[in-house]
Amino acid sequence: MDSFSSVPSGSGSPQFSTEELMDKVKAQLAQAYAQEFLETVTGKCFEKCITKPGSSLSGSESSCVSRCVDRYIEATGIIGRALFNAPR
Repeated sequence: MDSFSSVPSGSGSPQFSTEELMDKVKAQLAQAYAQEFLETVTGKCFEKCITKPGSSLSGSESSCVSRCVDRYIEATGIIGRALFNAPR
């Protein structure tokens, strides 16, 4: 059962206020976004930087992954600012 299934049986009224429900939705969306972000960054940076998978990263692979993640975070920030600060 998920956190949205909290209407007591037979009561007919929600247990959460609209504000509480919105807070829960926002938290779940933020968690989903963070998970998707990590999966995307991991996949793209691994593909770009890890040429010979092994038991550890070489110095150049480690540097490449670090730079790749930094650039991806930077690009995501630029896109987010452009989307959310754009005139409507």
